[in-house]
Amino acid sequence: MTSGKDITIPGDWVGTAPEYYVYWALTKLKVNFEYQSDVIGGRAERGGAVLDFYLPDYSLGINVQSVYWHYARPNQRINDAINRLQVEGTGIILIYIDEENAESNPIYYVQEAIKGIDHSRMT
Repeated sequence: MTSGKDITIPGDWVGTAPEYYVYWALTKLKVNFEYQSDVIGGRAERGGAVLDFYLPDYSLGINVQSVYWHYARPNQRINDAINRLQVEGTGIILIYIDEENAESNPIYYVQEAIKGIDHSRMT
């Protein structure tokens, strides 16, 4: 098992550390994906969203949830639930991976996400 602590984040990485761990796992698993995908319109389009990761072969989106941005802010959980409904209304399944899970065992949680299993606090 490789934890996030064992993974070196490149200096030019523009996302969060937990996002990089998921990126790393998807790459190791040789999964076709887009990072920061605006496949359903992006933030500028009403009802649109940016997926942290879009896996077109699975019609699956993966968003990484941090404690600070997604759980510690009361209204954000509501926004994330609405986001899930909007994304899933397009036929894309949206799975959330909590930052501590991405850090502890990124391969396992990405494999679970691909199976449609969501271990996040959003379930």
